[in-house]
Amino acid sequence: MKTVHQPIIKLDAKALVTGKPVYTEDLAPSDCLVVKLLRSPHAYAKILEIKKDIALKVPGIECILTYEDVPQQRFTMAGQSYPEPSPYDRLILDKYVRYVGDPVAIVAGENEKVVDRALKLIKVQYEILEPVLDFEQAIDHPSCIHPEEDYHVNFDIGNEVKRNICCKEGFEAGDINKAFSESDVVLERTYHTKANNQAMMETFKTYTYLDYNGRLNIVTATQIPFHVRRILARALDMPKSKVRVIKPRIGGGFGAKQTVVSEPYPALVTLKTGKPARLFFTRKETFMASTSRHEMKITVKIGADKEGHIKGIEMYTLSNTGAYGEHGPTTVGLSGHKTMSLYNKAEALKFSCDVVYSNTMSAGAFRGYGATQGTFALESAMNELAVELNMDPIALRKLNMLEVGESIKAYYGEILQSCGLLECLETGKKMIEWDKKYPSYRVDDHKVRGVGMAMTMQGSGISNIDIASSQIRLNDDGFYTLLIGAADMGTGCDTILAQMAAECLECDLDKIVVNGVDTDQSPYDTGSYASSTTYVTGMSVIKACEELKEKMLKEAALQLGIAQEALIFEGHQISNEEGTVTISLDTLAQNAVVGEHDCLIAQASHSSPVSPPPFMVGFAEVEVDTETGRTEMIDYVGVVDCGTVINTNLARIQAEGGIAQGIGMALYEDITYTAEGKMRNNTFMQHNIPTRLDVGNIRVAFESTYEPTGPFGAKSIGEVVINTPCPAIAHAIYNATGVRVRELPITPEKIILGGE
Repeated sequence: MKTVHQPIIKLDAKALVTGKPVYTEDLAPSDCLVVKLLRSPHAYAKILEIKKDIALKVPGIECILTYEDVPQQRFTMAGQSYPEPSPYDRLILDKYVRYVGDPVAIVAGENEKVVDRALKLIKVQYEILEPVLDFEQAIDHPSCIHPEEDYHVNFDIGNEVKRNICCKEGFEAGDINKAFSESDVVLERTYHTKANNQAMMETFKTYTYLDYNGRLNIVTATQIPFHVRRILARALDMPKSKVRVIKPRIGGGFGAKQTVVSEPYPALVTLKTGKPARLFFTRKETFMASTSRHEMKITVKIGADKEGHIKGIEMYTLSNTGAYGEHGPTTVGLSGHKTMSLYNKAEALKFSCDVVYSNTMSAGAFRGYGATQGTFALESAMNELAVELNMDPIALRKLNMLEVGESIKAYYGEILQSCGLLECLETGKKMIEWDKKYPSYRVDDHKVRGVGMAMTMQGSGISNIDIASSQIRLNDDGFYTLLIGAADMGTGCDTILAQMAAECLECDLDKIVVNGVDTDQSPYDTGSYASSTTYVTGMSVIKACEELKEKMLKEAALQLGIAQEALIFEGHQISNEEGTVTISLDTLAQNAVVGEHDCLIAQASHSSPVSPPPFMVGFAEVEVDTETGRTEMIDYVGVVDCGTVINTNLARIQAEGGIAQGIGMALYEDITYTAEGKMRNNTFMQHNIPTRLDVGNIRVAFESTYEPTGPFGAKSIGEVVINTPCPAIAHAIYNATGVRVRELPITPEKIILGGE
């Protein structure tokens, strides 16, 4: 292949490294109204009175809006296809505030100075309520976090809002009690993963304005432009036809921007004042008033015979959605579906969960989306089971892991059509020198190095729900314009999709022009999330290109006076089989825009009935100081099966970045709250993420398979790469020290105190 499976540089690389004005903040006019939010100092309270008369007298203040000034239309901020499984439990501003940082008032003025002054002059009287800060105590707590009567769900998600249960679900395959009764070894453990912040470079940034037709235009850093349009239309109680969303370049998302966060507030200001407005979150606001990874406690029970054959696996997940439902109902299932599926040979599987409200910042989407937490739990339990059985953990997995052709019980019965898991295991084992280093070896009198491993799977888009569309047209000079609705958030999806188009159309990459997302211009796409872009949007690109080729052949036949069946598409030209009659694409295009000819434009949509899983095996080598408990990453090997690798550069960067994020989750990142519900870790001074010096040597290899339902045989890669570091590092630390830590992050204190 000419462009697919090649290390193509990102299309926007030069613009980004030379500092071109491509981000929301660069594009916002200097005369925008500055918007800031007054936020609640209390974890749970009811607003009794807001006095804003003095603040309104500050020169330069345009407006101050409170819960009395906003539409009373409940909505969800979760960017998901309609009807969303997320509950409609929010207002733009509410009489109740449910976490420290919840918006109380919107202040807009000529500049930051006057807005900051006005914020200090607003006086709010609260009735302080008892907060629910421990999510393990949320169910049937005396405080009901959502007492409102207009709370709404689109369908049954097991919601019991008066008990602080956002949702519950479960599934069962086989007789789990029988499986455990027939097991020689039954192990039951509980694992605790904490909330983490996505920590993308660009914070939440939005500016809004009314165009000459009075339509609301929203320029925003988002992964979900079309969902933003629908969500804001509901929240603002206005028709979608009056809302336009434009997505410029995004400085990272990692799931954070799959949720509407900053958009409603300047939009409301613009509607109230008729003036452009902008809201740029500070880093502190991004930490304390957006969304985080879901904190989860997961209990795993495994039964196996003495040879290591898994008889049964049962998992129960308690997930903390925080103050609002957001992505709670959809995240939790992945902690079971995308973990137990690895061990499809088990005779019985059972999963159940509760997602609860608490008075902490709401949790949302984060790379891995629940599978990360579930992988830490189940893979850690598998490593513990290997010790109980006195087996090598690699041998235990080889005995039980799923294979091509199996119907995956925990994964909606999908038939596995591609899987390189065994090859990933073997390659990683050699790269880390497992047989030489396992389980550990001593470096000096107080430093020991250990190795550990884990495996994982994810998905490729959301089957039978999400959809992508692409449009491609031949322009009058023989180059192509590709319109897509998928939001490139720095991952390079514009480049990857252009590579696919160039491969289909047999042309150089510079013949493909890709435009950013504009809901007025771009074809519909559910957005860049759920590892969907390469797999789902990629297939829509291929379909559109094939349709365009047919249209070009038909038009060439008309212009040449030759039967279409006798013509061949050759990339730069169309000719007959003998090559005696040809027409170049630029001539074809120029002729097609004169007189009675067909416009050479094609559009196609794609939605997949399956979500083929990519796989990864991770191997960690750590060095632990037994005197201090300090853990140093030495080496991390990740071996990935993502089907056909479309762009070898970008795939490697995705894998390396995901592994680094996983290392941060395993060893450093933690969100905690004071007794009053205030987040302690709301800046980079308190919320530690690893630097390049903290992640050791990261090595990535690919074991390519061919997925028949994917574009050029590709599956996804974006999320699967974050899942293995937590269990692999925990395993390596255990092998080095004998200390089993089941709560993240794994700090020196926990190691010295003996873990558990």
